[in-house]
Amino acid sequence: MAPLPAAAGTTHDWLDDITIAGQIEGGINANPARPDNGVNFGQFFGDKANQAQLDQLTLTVSKAIDTASQDYEIGFMLRGLYGSDGRYFNIAGITDRMTTDRYQFIIPQAHVDVHLPWLTKHGLDMQAGILTSPMGVEALDPSLRPFYTLSYTTEYSTPFEHVGAMFQWHLTDHFDALFGIDTGNQVSFGNGDNNNAAAGYFGVSGSGLAHGKLSFVYLGRIGPEDAVRSLGQRANTAQRFWNDLNATYKITDKLSVTGELNILHDEGLRANTYSFVSYLSYQLTPTLTLNYRGEIYRDNTGLLVTSFIANNAYMQATLGKPTVTQSAPPTTYGALTLGVSWHPLLGHAVKLFEIRPEIRFDRSLNGTHPFNDLRNAGQFTFGADAVLGF
Repeated sequence: MAPLPAAAGTTHDWLDDITIAGQIEGGINANPARPDNGVNFGQFFGDKANQAQLDQLTLTVSKAIDTASQDYEIGFMLRGLYGSDGRYFNIAGITDRMTTDRYQFIIPQAHVDVHLPWLTKHGLDMQAGILTSPMGVEALDPSLRPFYTLSYTTEYSTPFEHVGAMFQWHLTDHFDALFGIDTGNQVSFGNGDNNNAAAGYFGVSGSGLAHGKLSFVYLGRIGPEDAVRSLGQRANTAQRFWNDLNATYKITDKLSVTGELNILHDEGLRANTYSFVSYLSYQLTPTLTLNYRGEIYRDNTGLLVTSFIANNAYMQATLGKPTVTQSAPPTTYGALTLGVSWHPLLGHAVKLFEIRPEIRFDRSLNGTHPFNDLRNAGQFTFGADAVLGF
């Protein structure tokens, strides 16, 4: 009978470590050209020109695991999101049929986390369930990215959401092997899938390099991602190859630089994209950070860079169903974004308060006119969002 009190105490401690957090983000992205269709071409977040919107209202319940532990650990994360960003991060077969409104509810994360002290000093970590994609620099969570808007690379050349499992094998104190398998980008099972094949990740990450100043992540991904409704049965075997390498170097305590190189090839669409994104971040004061992002992005067919006009157009297109979109000819895009993040410490129950104005200029570098109802070679937008976390 002696072990029973210890077991009860362990269960009590595990429950005590469960946390509940909420976050709200709203913003506006002004376009002085006032496009007739009301859409800022090539932008997902803040896509509605000159319209304020609730981007995200999230509630998260989680139990974190210690990835350096020498013991077995189990945790979880469950997050619900309501807002305009849900239109682009939906998962077919799970929440995509709930509504076709501008504001949609999604479950971006619902996974079990396990730490296994196997094979190496720091062991193996696993996440299984509904997962956000680990590829790329920018994230759905606004507190984890420097700008309100996203790069072309993030939007069109990295996946968003998965149903599957990801593994992180801690090889040494500085290097991890990454791998996983899933049903595809933003699809699930049965009628919620766009083809009948799985996809998966492989890669490596490094941290604490160059005296703690350098970190990097390379992730590759292979699997069919096109819809049978669009390509026929060929979609089950036509592979999409994703490759993303990003690295961050901390030049000083206040200044850091990040570079991201991305290459995508789609056999089914016979399409390729190539891109490079650079970021600079300078902490001017403890509460004020200056941010820069510069990008060159090549869409060699015009099939990848698309604006989704209808509220459910992104998910309809993912499943190969007819919908309302706007595309441009093959284009090399240049984009420059400058922004400021003001994040004072308010204390009490407020964990995060942040205001982020930005100015962005996008331009075709090869003479096409993809912007503002396909009238202009360039597009100015002036955006700002506010984030409150508690």
